Formats: sequence, structure tokens, C-alpha cells
Amino acid sequence: MGGGPELKTENSKLTTPSIVCTMLKYTRSMMHLALSRTWGCRMAAFLAVVSLLSIGAIEAAHPAAVRGSGGAVASAAPAATQAGLEILRAGGNAADAAVATALALAVVHPQAGNLGGGGFAVVRFGGVVGALDFRETAPAKASHDMYLDESGEPLPEASLVGPKAAGVPGSPAGLYELHRKHGKLPWSRVVAPALRLARDGFVVTERLEHGLAENSELLARFPETAAVWLPDGRPPAAGTMMHLPELAATLEVYRDRGVHGLTEGPIAAAVEIAARRHGGLLRAADLATYRSVWREAVRFPAFGWQMASMPLPSSGGIILGETCGLLERLDWEEKQRFGADRAHLLAEAWRRAYADRFLLGDPRTALADAPQLLAARWLDLRAQEIKPRKATDSERVRAWSRDQVQEADQTTHLSVVDGVGNAVALTTTLNGSFGCGLLVPGVGFLLNNEMDDFATAPGRPNMYGLVQGEANSVGPGKRMLSSMTPTIAWRGKEVLVVGSPGGSRIPTATAQVLLNLVVDGDQLQSAVDRPRIHHQWMPDILLAEHDALSPETAQELERRGHELGVRLKIGEVHAVRGLAGGVVEAAQDPRGPGAAGVVRPTVD
Repeated sequence: MGGGPELKTENSKLTTPSIVCTMLKYTRSMMHLALSRTWGCRMAAFLAVVSLLSIGAIEAAHPAAVRGSGGAVASAAPAATQAGLEILRAGGNAADAAVATALALAVVHPQAGNLGGGGFAVVRFGGVVGALDFRETAPAKASHDMYLDESGEPLPEASLVGPKAAGVPGSPAGLYELHRKHGKLPWSRVVAPALRLARDGFVVTERLEHGLAENSELLARFPETAAVWLPDGRPPAAGTMMHLPELAATLEVYRDRGVHGLTEGPIAAAVEIAARRHGGLLRAADLATYRSVWREAVRFPAFGWQMASMPLPSSGGIILGETCGLLERLDWEEKQRFGADRAHLLAEAWRRAYADRFLLGDPRTALADAPQLLAARWLDLRAQEIKPRKATDSERVRAWSRDQVQEADQTTHLSVVDGVGNAVALTTTLNGSFGCGLLVPGVGFLLNNEMDDFATAPGRPNMYGLVQGEANSVGPGKRMLSSMTPTIAWRGKEVLVVGSPGGSRIPTATAQVLLNLVVDGDQLQSAVDRPRIHHQWMPDILLAEHDALSPETAQELERRGHELGVRLKIGEVHAVRGLAGGVVEAAQDPRGPGAAGVVRPTVD
């Protein structure tokens, strides 16, 4: 779910007294960090990294967000952001622009943008909040033990590579439904920018070239995919023009026939044929019967703001709500910024929220839900467990139970606000980068490998290290649990729209940007830029970006019992803000890079 080049040992425990850390370069798109590991003192290892990499960025000056009026868009790709702005300039609203941006991402950002995946959207139109679930579902032929061998052991790569790993795509239905309910412009106008990019061509970015090269082994397994994305056996070079005629033809059908053009007829048949050829379970009937679902958003007050995020089958809104609820109870706002107390409380809150995630899954089978996990009684109990000077052993943290309260890498996020304050936070995914690796011939889009987000072997970690329970086991028609956290927050006339890719790190990245804004009053770009930390219960490691913790803070956290690790990047948050008087701002995350823009920029 998380995109871009990342440190290969980012989830490893730091266990060397003398890590050799060489800064090769730091650009908007990547930082290469080489680490050697031997057994020894964890603290010396972490401090070696922190000392070699300047911590000045913690309080360094940040560039200003793009500012102006008429609406704002932030996404993972410049061409996609421009597509959204084009629609806003044409008189479209936030829903029109969000759909246009998402469709453009399906063309220019195939690592995660998609028609063969799914996602979620949280919307606020005229002050009314809604949550659209277009998460993939398990095919009708899916079964509980389909990824286990005869001895009950997981089959290597079965839930990750090839169409057996693919869930029923939800993006065609979801994007069409978002426009149907809230869009303003004709459907054909909203599809037009993506269709133009696929048909007339777009310039390959360095990010796309790198992503293709990094995943070339996967893509080369499928001749259908390699023919498009690895011509002559290698990725197209950055700066070259890329044309996708098959995808353009599919978008024409989508434009003319709407969702039924992709879920019925020749395109659905092509998906089934491709899946059967490589041992997959997807059938045309699965596509025809798929439906997106409008749900009640997870809503909660936090630090004087109202917030709305995604409910089940995403855990993101619940984790965010638990985080904010616990931090408020523990006076997080009063703690020193960038100090050990704040980092400690974040880790302890996340440790408990992710433990509760073990109970979550499809709303029909989850063992707990948002009203239970965000109940004041439960949050009070959780807050009482947290010791201010001592880390809790994750193995001692139990998930929610009724007896105790009786009386979430490849994803992409986009944020849009229009000129009148309507807002859409939309996160969509193929799960792993380029999904299962299979491009449907004649159709031009890649299929997801979302089935790995089920607990394919309950109690064992998935590709993001998340340990999941029976509530999220495989079953026909079920929606797999997610960590996506598209979120909208508002106070008076101000509205914030945020979200991130990053797998299990999505809720923590989103939470930290929100806290920077609503608690500490950061400017939008500063809030997005600031370094981040992450904890997810299991594995019991507090991860930190290279400049997130000063040496003194790291040492104090170690003293309190936290095991520390380094991760190159945590999330990639794209954020927009609407202010009183029609002023809008947009910020891209330098960890991307992405692209942020406004309809009418302010001229200084």
C-alpha cells in the first residue's frame, strides 16, 4: 500500500553498536540510506543514525503551501492534480475533481492509481458528511483456507502474485457512484482528462520509471504486463512519451456506458479470461454483482475540531479516533513539542488502537465496531493503562472485549476542496505496488492483490507486519480490512482534507499531520513536511524517520523501554485546506513527490 523507494531494512530492529550510515542524496523523491547490522547495543545504533543525519529539520523552516482561491487539489502525480484543477476551472465541484484526479492517476500512476483496485472516500457537501466504501471484495469462489497448504502453512506468494491474489475491483463502481451522487458536470467531461492522457500520451516521470524498475521482476512474470510497461525488457525512461491505447479504449467505454461498461460485457469477460489463464478466481459474475456502499462516517470531536473518517471495513477512522481520544485524556496538548513525553504517548496510544484492530474486518463479521471502541468508558480504561514513564510490552496489551466494558504498499491518496468548501478525501489502492502484477490484455489496467489484506493465516503477520484475527479471515463476498484513513476535519469556516498511502502506517501519518495542524497550529506545508514516527502494536518497535527524534529524546525513549527503529519514510500525506473568504491551500508531501495546486493562485 505504500509507494516509492524505501529503506530495505526499515522494519528491522536496530541491534548494532556501529551502524555505518552514508547519506547518498536527499531529493524530493528519495533518500538512499545504507546500514550495516551486527549484534550489539540498540541505542548506540539509533544514535549513530540520528547523529549522522542532521536533526535540524525538526524545527527547520518549511516552504509555504500553494495558496489561492477557486479550489485546491493535492495528489501523487502532477498530471493528475492538473486534471482535477482543469475540472474545477470548468465549473466542476469537489466530487467532479476528485473523480477526474483518481482516473488520471489510473493512467499516469499505475503503481496505485487504478480501475482494477478499490478504495474509500469521505465527503462533506453542504455540511453533510458521508463515507463511500468501494473496497474490493473476495470472489464468490474464495474460501477460508485458499492460501494455505495441506499442513496449514501459508503458500508462498499465493496472496500476493497473480490473479489468485485479486479481489473483485471496486473502483469502477465507486468513482461512478461518487459522481452520480455529488457530481455537477456531465460524466463525459469528468472522464475526459484521463482519456486524453491515455490516448494522446503523458510524460513518464522519474517516480514511475523508478517504480517500474523496482518491480520489474514482478511485472516480467506476466507477458501481458511486460508488453506494456517493460517494452524491450526495460521500463520507459523518464521524459519519454507513453501512450496507452487499450486503457484509452476502456475509458471510452466507461465514458459512454458508465459502470456497466466495465462490469459487464467484453471488458468483464476479458478480466475473467485473464484470471483463468493464470489460475485466478475472478469471474465476470463477480464484477456484475459488485456494489459500492454509502456508510456512516466515523465522527468524533478532537481538540476543538470535528472530524470524520472512514468506518469499517477500514480500521483507519477507528485508529484515528482512538488516538485522538487517548491523547486528549492524557493532556498531550500540554506536553513539550518534539519531546519524549509526546512520542511516548503517541506510541502507547497506537499500541492499543492497533491491538483493537485485531478484532476488525468486514462490518458483517467484525468483533467490535466504532461505537464500542470510541466509547468514553473504553477510552477511559485504555488511558488508565498507560504509564507516563514506562513503555508497555505489546504482548501484555489485550484487544477490546465486551467483559471489560460492560455497563490497518501501494496506495495513493488525493484531497480536494472546491471554491464553496465542499470536500473529498479519497484513498485508492492496488495493495502492493502494481498490484498482483497482471495487466488485463485488451483492457489495459492492472489487477490488485488485495486478498493479502485478509488474514490469510489468522494470527500471522501480512506483508505490512500486521497481525490480524479471525474476524478478517477470507470468505466469499467479504470486504477485507484496510488501514486507509481519508479524513475531513472542520471548525467554523475552516476545513482540512488529509490522507496518505503507506499500508499500516496510514493512520499514524494522517494523525500526526492533523495534530500538527489542530493542536500546534502549523502552517499546512509545515504540518505535512515534519518528520514522523510509527508504532502498530506488533512488531513491538517504535519506528522513526531519520530526523524525527533528537538524540536526547531517543535516549529517553529507550530508557522508558521503547525499542527504536529507523524507517526512510512514513506515509505520503496530501492535504488541502479551505479557509474563510474562499481562500484555499494545497500541500504535497516531499516524501513523494506529489503535486499540489489551486485554481487561482495568489500572486505575491
